[in-house]
Amino acid sequence: MFDSGKKAVRIKDLRAESEQPGFWNDPKTAGQSMRELEALQNEQISFQNLEKRVFDLEGLADLEDLQPEDAIELEKEYAEIEKTFGEWELKTLLGGEYDAGNALLTVRSGAGGVDAQDWAEMLLRIYVNYAEKQEWKTRLLDESRGTEAGIKSATIEIVGSYAYGYLHGEAGIHRLVRLSPFNANSLRQTSFASIEVMPIIDDKEMIPLKPDELRIDTYRSSGAGGQNVNKTESAVRVTHIPTGLVVACQSERSQLQNKEEAMKMLRSKMAQKHIEEQAEAKRKLRGDFKSAAWGNQIRSYVIHPYTLVKDHRTGTETSDTGKVLGGDLQTFIESELRYLQSH
Repeated sequence: MFDSGKKAVRIKDLRAESEQPGFWNDPKTAGQSMRELEALQNEQISFQNLEKRVFDLEGLADLEDLQPEDAIELEKEYAEIEKTFGEWELKTLLGGEYDAGNALLTVRSGAGGVDAQDWAEMLLRIYVNYAEKQEWKTRLLDESRGTEAGIKSATIEIVGSYAYGYLHGEAGIHRLVRLSPFNANSLRQTSFASIEVMPIIDDKEMIPLKPDELRIDTYRSSGAGGQNVNKTESAVRVTHIPTGLVVACQSERSQLQNKEEAMKMLRSKMAQKHIEEQAEAKRKLRGDFKSAAWGNQIRSYVIHPYTLVKDHRTGTETSDTGKVLGGDLQTFIESELRYLQSH
């Protein structure tokens, strides 16, 4: 799971490399090396702490006069260590270039009218709640409210260890079946919303953007923001002309800040596009021609006439819809990671 000897050698090599004259002559390569070094050092510290906890637990278990309260503490610590080992095992599945980093998550309403817009907002809350359970931080970057309820689309920034690695498998179409709260006859309604997940690219050198390939538009912010909302054109939309990729940001007060955030979002979209193209090429080599586009339906949430959440890729399911709608996605995400590793 953790080859401490091999990683210690790699840490030593990276430190020696960073001390060489001219190391920063190539900022892109140097930045990648320093990020790898930081990640490996953090892993090493975490593993050493885990080793100490296991050693202490063994010492406690060997006590001849173990008291009842000690036994309770022993069971509790064992469960915590077992959970930590499970998390480490999952991280061995996260070896992608951007897996250890932060993520952008965009939700868009699909077919289903106002119900779909309400469903999109429910999905957004699910992922915000999941992020809180993981002790990650979230920030709303862009939002387009629905005309009657819910949202047409929204983008959030998720900052936390392995946020992209854990969430990238959530990209796709999510389907909700329920009795519509917006229909006078409470008819059963099927609604759709899509999730897009992208890695956050902080290093401008990794994905350079040429000014002559960009179209930048400004418009009035439509979200909450005090006196400046709808009075100044502080919101920014950036279009990458060669690819047609479009991003928008209205979370900041100033146009300049929103432009910087939008450029960051565009780099993320371009990185995700590259990841998907590589994955598609691998699938074609294997003879699997099913599209990897995020338009594929991946999960259904049924609230009526019965309760069931089912992932269509892994077969993972639960009847506890309330728990899932509250942000408890870990079982689904763990099975996704194992599924994606084998496909």
